[in-house]
Amino acid sequence: MKRIILGVLLLCFSFATSQSLKGNVVDPNNIPLENVAVFDRTSGNHTHTDAAGNFSLENTAENDQIRFSILGFTTTEYTVSADSFKEPISITLYVAAVSLAQVTITPEVNTLSQILAVDLKTAPVKSSQEILRKVPGLHIGQHAGGGKAEQLFLRGFDIDHGTDINLSVDGMPVNMVSHAHGQGYSDLHFLIPETIEAISFGKGPYNAAYGDFATAGFVNFKTLNKLKKSSVSIEYGDFDSFRTVGLFNILNTPTNDAYVAASLNTFNGPFESPQNFNRFNIMAKYNLNLPDQQKFSFTASHFQSKWDASGQVPQRAIDSGAITRFGAIDATEGGTTSRTNLLIKHSKMLSDNEKLETRTYVTKYDFELFSNFTFFLDDAINGDQIAQQEDRTILGFQTAYTNKNSDSKLNFEYTAGLGMRYDDVNEIALSHTKNRYELLDRLAYGNVDQINTYAFLNTSFKFGDLKINPALRLDYFKFDYENKLSTVYDNKSEAKVFASPKLNFIYSPNRDFQLFLKTGIGFHSNDTRVVVANNGKTILPAAYGADLGGIYKLTDNLIVNTAFWALFLEQEFVYVGDAGIVEPSGKTKRLGVDFGLRYEAMPWLYFYGDVNYTYARSTEETSGMNYIPLAPDLTTTGGIAVENIGNFSGGLNYRYLNDRAANEDNSIIAEGYFVTDFNINYTYRNFVFGIIIENILDTEWNETQFATESRLFNEVDAVEEIHFTPGTPFFLRGKVTVNF
Repeated sequence: MKRIILGVLLLCFSFATSQSLKGNVVDPNNIPLENVAVFDRTSGNHTHTDAAGNFSLENTAENDQIRFSILGFTTTEYTVSADSFKEPISITLYVAAVSLAQVTITPEVNTLSQILAVDLKTAPVKSSQEILRKVPGLHIGQHAGGGKAEQLFLRGFDIDHGTDINLSVDGMPVNMVSHAHGQGYSDLHFLIPETIEAISFGKGPYNAAYGDFATAGFVNFKTLNKLKKSSVSIEYGDFDSFRTVGLFNILNTPTNDAYVAASLNTFNGPFESPQNFNRFNIMAKYNLNLPDQQKFSFTASHFQSKWDASGQVPQRAIDSGAITRFGAIDATEGGTTSRTNLLIKHSKMLSDNEKLETRTYVTKYDFELFSNFTFFLDDAINGDQIAQQEDRTILGFQTAYTNKNSDSKLNFEYTAGLGMRYDDVNEIALSHTKNRYELLDRLAYGNVDQINTYAFLNTSFKFGDLKINPALRLDYFKFDYENKLSTVYDNKSEAKVFASPKLNFIYSPNRDFQLFLKTGIGFHSNDTRVVVANNGKTILPAAYGADLGGIYKLTDNLIVNTAFWALFLEQEFVYVGDAGIVEPSGKTKRLGVDFGLRYEAMPWLYFYGDVNYTYARSTEETSGMNYIPLAPDLTTTGGIAVENIGNFSGGLNYRYLNDRAANEDNSIIAEGYFVTDFNINYTYRNFVFGIIIENILDTEWNETQFATESRLFNEVDAVEEIHFTPGTPFFLRGKVTVNF
């Protein structure tokens, strides 16, 4: 009985002496540092600094050891004293080279984004194609002259151009709903790689802040708020490749920051018919710190591109000697596209524990693409070239309120948000054309209006070392399609509400270890034309997911992550924009394993790698006929990065995609590939001289592949086989950058 009484007294004493530690974290220039991890090594409690560098760490006691860490700065330890509670403390962190030692594993749902941040700082993105390759397990492929959005692969999905992954930049959506070429079309080429500051991602339908397209996961790119220095670079290499980039710091004061970035790309490629590719990008960003802990940000960007393409070529044409690997059956493919974005963001700290964040955006987008996949299958005289066009305006906003309940012993916090997105798509068309200029027939032509309003509530409760994260998202969709091929007014409309509950468990007893169980229900994205064609049936098929895994910081310089996961879909509706038809593919299941490793062998030597295996099958077909076409099963990426050896830095990386079924019975195989890239840089004063080599082993590989039925001009019967776009051979280019 005495021991029980003593225990109760000690517990009461601990509550009585536990207080809230408040403070501010800045850099040596007294600039506030946002998102610094503040970790109580004694109690295990943690928090992060807000946009003003402020923090409030609950249930802190005298003599507790507090650790402050963020990538790119020295890690600092602070011992709590009796005076620490009298007034807010001030912590200064000093700039240091990015290191795994700076990663603090806390009970956060998306801790892996911290590790990706180390990858990004250690081995920066060097081209637009590398932007998405930075996400562990995500593979891409280009198959239309560099101007078309890449084909994506993740967690056993052939995502096409974005049907099952939610992509955004600074919270502004990238995916295009009900697009002329296909649902979810995501062209990230408006993003200048040098302006990327961070990438946050999550796999599976477990985050209530992301709804449409977030079946396999989400990726959000954060652009720089300010530049450390201005720079101009020029890059030139094989295949008439040329790129120039300028980053100009035009305003830098304690309350204002502004910069402008611009780039120009041209490229003919290794193809016998030059791609004549060119793309121009420009972006401006302005940030303003306002009184009462408010921040305002304005971003404007524009890009435009045009190109020619050799398309996907059939293997039999190469085997017969009719064309080479880099030849073409129809060299008149290609297209033009442009996108203009305006994004406004505002945040305000309402109190030490309350924050309100709002963003609003408008996008103007144009698209025209000419393709020929079947050659002379349907039209033996003119060929089967198609044109896909649209003129789109997107309007949207989101407001989110966050409250961290400092009075709760459960460390309860929540974020409640609501938002809206409206897509106004005019003259969305699929046409049969000849040589781009002659319109032979309109196959589909109409207007799409799609509205998505949503609300979400994300909560978390902390019980000692265990965090429980229940969340709920509600989506309302309104689909309208006006068929302009009809002789009379023909407008169809459908609506749907979908609830997406989530429940995640995060166990993190210290800063070096985390176990997680993530569960959630999402939905497979759907195209307006699919919805009205099916009279509103199975509008938003449910997706059920679960992840069980862990993150292990075995030493300060070694981090390993694992996950076992499952994802079940009620239906996979696909609108095939190339044919103007609906392809329902039934119920599916995907089971997989993810493994990642990061090792900092020396302060200048960094190893990274990810291996992903997926078993993907249709659940309504018989064994042997239940393969999901082009679903990857085994993928792996990795590399070595070297920093600051004298004035040298660089890296060697690889990507591997295993052979996979190209059709439902696995009778046609899409060949896998192993490709390695290399880069080296030398810094002299304000100059950086670089060499970049893609495919350093000159591997013969097929970048994108499809099982397609086609007929050549001299053929009587159609043939179904692999059609592919050849991957780039050995590709050397040099780069010079001047910083000022």
